[in-house]
Amino acid sequence: MTDRRLSDTRGPRDEQSGRQDSLVLGVIPARFASTRLPGKVLLDIGGRTMLEHVWRRAQLARCLDRVLIATDDERIAATAASFGADVTMTSPTHTCGTDRVAEAASGVSSDIVVNIQGDEPLLDPAWIDQLVPALRHDTDAAMATIACPLHDPEQAADPNVVKVVSDAHSHALYFSRHPIPHDRHHTGITRYRHIGLYAYRTAFLTEFTRLPPSPLEQAEGLEQLRALHYGHNIHVTTVTAGNDDGYSVDTPDDLQHVRHLFTDRSGPASGFRANSEVPLSWSM
Repeated sequence: MTDRRLSDTRGPRDEQSGRQDSLVLGVIPARFASTRLPGKVLLDIGGRTMLEHVWRRAQLARCLDRVLIATDDERIAATAASFGADVTMTSPTHTCGTDRVAEAASGVSSDIVVNIQGDEPLLDPAWIDQLVPALRHDTDAAMATIACPLHDPEQAADPNVVKVVSDAHSHALYFSRHPIPHDRHHTGITRYRHIGLYAYRTAFLTEFTRLPPSPLEQAEGLEQLRALHYGHNIHVTTVTAGNDDGYSVDTPDDLQHVRHLFTDRSGPASGFRANSEVPLSWSM
């Protein structure tokens, strides 16, 4: 496919920023044909497209050596290039973002690939900087993801909010749309909300996309269950997040909610400036 990579102005990372002797690639898969909200990555939020917000947040992650936007749509590619992003064109036959990420990563020498969802304009780049070292240090894990404590009972019952339970080694036991674990004796156990940010060892990412879907994956509609089905460990690292942090935009109502967060002078819990994608504590 045609490659529209621009010159890479990101310099090498030092040990303080989390980089060792390996290259970490961030890939933002972006497609136009979203079922519930077509063209959502190009929709305006506070004067910028949702895709640009995500890309700017990813650029703030210190452990990423390069950030690519992977798409099969010329409109998305042109928009991404207009705000200075590295763009690579991928096959239009992919049925999921992971396959698109794997194709984009296949043309780049890297040890770890981070899949950054293109519909999460409230992504905290600090999460990426926490996720990548966690995968590096857990040599038993093939991939890693993040979760945060879930205290809202409505979100716990919401099938659109994915929950995760882990073992003593921070390896995922199961992901579900159901409120797991079931607190039979009302012990007050903390549930965890899964946030769809993933880091893969590059070799495993290639293997993962070749594995057939598993029955649990198909039942829950959760791709990460494929890795568990075939016996691969997923490291789960815990972050602190408010209800709106990591909020994904899937519906028109989601879009309106996020637009409100960007224009509300009080800002969401993570401290966003009005009409800006950058929290008060960060600098560009």
